[in-house]
Amino acid sequence: MLAFGHLAWADAPSARSGPDPGPAPGPGSAGVPAVARVWPVGVRPPVLRGWRPPATPYGPGHRGADLGAATGTPVRTVAAGRVSFAGRVAGEGAVTVELTGTDLRTTYEPVSPSVQKGDAVGAGEVIGVVERAGAHCGAASCVHWGLLRGETYLNPLALLPPWLLDRGPSRLLPVLAG
Repeated sequence: MLAFGHLAWADAPSARSGPDPGPAPGPGSAGVPAVARVWPVGVRPPVLRGWRPPATPYGPGHRGADLGAATGTPVRTVAAGRVSFAGRVAGEGAVTVELTGTDLRTTYEPVSPSVQKGDAVGAGEVIGVVERAGAHCGAASCVHWGLLRGETYLNPLALLPPWLLDRGPSRLLPVLAG
């Protein structure tokens, strides 16, 4: 029997997968609000290498997600915030944005910044362009997208709501009374 007025949501399985999407939002996403309104590059860029948390603070891992993007591609901030860094780190351009209403910071590299420290940015606003392929992605051209709370790295894909993750359409399922 169906209970009217009570519906459950379920995500349809994804038909899309990349070479190394990393873990889906879950571990490393506790308390991360899905505030992103756009991907940092493109519409649904390939995730070339996913987030892999290190076992220890200085252990091996991947502290972000590498998104495939050609040199010169515009890089956008995923949510509104304030630029807290725009410059060079270890020879590569980088931008850090403190997200409005959260204790989170997003990072983007290698990016030739078009913003300056202190600039207010809206969701989807261009903050720079992808620089030439660098040391991080090897011969491939990509943007390394990171997410931090304090000094702790989190899974940046957790910022994306399901409709941006391309998990397919939501389906209404009946809730059985019982």
